[in-house]
Amino acid sequence: MPHPTTSSHATPSSDPASEGGAPGVGPWRADLRRSVRLMADFRQEQTDPARFYSALAADSVGQLSGYLDLAGSTVLDVGGGPGYFRDAFQAAGATYWALDADVGELSGLGSIPQGTVLGDGMNLPFRDGAVDLCYSSNVLEHVSRPWEMADEMLRVTRPGGIAFISYTLWYGPWGGHETSPWHYLGGARARRRYAARHGHEPKNKYGESLFAVTVRDGIAWARRQQAGTVVDVIPRYNPRWSYWLTRVPGVRELATWNLVIVVRKA
Repeated sequence: MPHPTTSSHATPSSDPASEGGAPGVGPWRADLRRSVRLMADFRQEQTDPARFYSALAADSVGQLSGYLDLAGSTVLDVGGGPGYFRDAFQAAGATYWALDADVGELSGLGSIPQGTVLGDGMNLPFRDGAVDLCYSSNVLEHVSRPWEMADEMLRVTRPGGIAFISYTLWYGPWGGHETSPWHYLGGARARRRYAARHGHEPKNKYGESLFAVTVRDGIAWARRQQAGTVVDVIPRYNPRWSYWLTRVPGVRELATWNLVIVVRKA
């Protein structure tokens, strides 16, 4: 298996297939302008989640187009929540399925649309090799056994298909989610501080629905999994010129924010 932090295929920004980008957005490029735009949208995540997640969905379609042709593909979005990504994937020509363990999350935009499944990411209710793309965005840090979920994502991906796993890093600035930056003093302490300050528990409860997941953890899983070829292990939101950060222990945990692991199923 190639070294997990080294791409064995063309990365999306250099792949001609990505030049179409997301509908109405233009060519997808991992440049500084994209990073700044996503950061501006991210700042509104708590007050206007539709703005951030819709922008991230469009960006994801552009990025994923460098790994596979979404037109005619079957996509499973593990932890898809209320469906912010549905429109973007369907506009790219994909058949979209969303799975979440929380009925409240699934109905966050009103009624639960067709193609939505209530289930457990660590025990996906799909047969082996069922989908062309198994996608997960900012979910792994919310499950107690994240690498079991990653294994399950590979199981349901067809041979030649793609598993795209993206998660928020614990030691990044947003690792504690709404309890940040106090998570740097410990997740339990940050949770208690939030409850004392706001009079209620945070949505993302450390030790229950939020867990510490690192770049080191992801690289270790990428090396030991035997189901496919690691295509990329890269910082999701960073410009391409900073991809080298994933090779520097310590620094990568602080400066990466979010890690993407891309595996092509054998």
